[in-house]
Amino acid sequence: MTAADAGGIRAAGDAGEARAPGDAGAPGDAGAVESAALAWLSAHRDGFTLGEDALSADGQVNFTWKPLGELAQVCVTVLRHTPPSDPAHARADELLRHAWAQTDHGDLFVELQRLEPFATYPLEVYSVFATAGLRHPGFEAAAATVARSRSWRLTEQEPTRRLGVLRAERRSGIHRPEDAERILRGTWLGGLAEPWAFERAAGYSLTHVVFHLTDWGRDPQGVPADLAAYLADWLPPWLDTCLDAGMWDLSCELLVVAASLPGPPDRALLKDSWARLAEAQYPSGALPEEEPARGPDGERAPEPDFLHCYHSTLMATFAASLTLARLTGDADAEARGAATHRYGGQGVPG
Repeated sequence: MTAADAGGIRAAGDAGEARAPGDAGAPGDAGAVESAALAWLSAHRDGFTLGEDALSADGQVNFTWKPLGELAQVCVTVLRHTPPSDPAHARADELLRHAWAQTDHGDLFVELQRLEPFATYPLEVYSVFATAGLRHPGFEAAAATVARSRSWRLTEQEPTRRLGVLRAERRSGIHRPEDAERILRGTWLGGLAEPWAFERAAGYSLTHVVFHLTDWGRDPQGVPADLAAYLADWLPPWLDTCLDAGMWDLSCELLVVAASLPGPPDRALLKDSWARLAEAQYPSGALPEEEPARGPDGERAPEPDFLHCYHSTLMATFAASLTLARLTGDADAEARGAATHRYGGQGVPG
């Protein structure tokens, strides 16, 4: 796919109009960013392909399973918030099928569990597919057995990661007692850290806490009232700071948080933020993690390679999908039902 092709998709979608194509402000910009980002992800889906090192003892999980799980999560979110007639829905469906096929329709999770029985990342990635109805009973049974062990319960993890594991367990049908409230209050966000102490690491930590509390934007009421009030006060200046610094990846994650809170989103904040992200996006649809340095002539650097823009492009898609859901009202019960992924309860794609 050429940059010109992607540019056309950005303006009008693939097989029809993207959501809110002609609206001014946040909906229009978010819809354009989402459409172009999905076009880039489709054109670069081979970058998410699992290689032979996916099961090796010295494999780089952060470059194999992590990107695949993130792709699946974004696709599940888009599918949940779009009707089948939306071009974004079709692209997300295709990409989710590709991701599931990479796992050999779940069989590779069984092999991973055999090789690393107490590693949590196989369950964390698998749980994303489970939310779309893509399940593997054999893996779930094996994972449930391990989850009953003392070793699993006593694995030392940072609180934010522990919240993610608990969410993955629930998504996969594993229910065991653990004090999630105590774990939450041990995180930077849960402890209501001094807002002026915000920096990159704190930003990524707090966004993931919100992801886990809301099941990746599905349940805004999952954010406790005191945290929601704290974020309502401080998210705008944090987001503005990250946008000014050209930290596009973290900015997108903060926009996910903005669209995941119980209260109505700040439309003025979203309008400005999405206009800036639309400007930062390359014609191909890629969004760099950070704004690249410009040359002596002021020209912007070429588009970064896959590893330096895949995550931010995914997060742009994720944030846009949730933003559009909140702004256009398709997150109500009727629309949720219409957008339920077709795999649920009807087997899995072959």
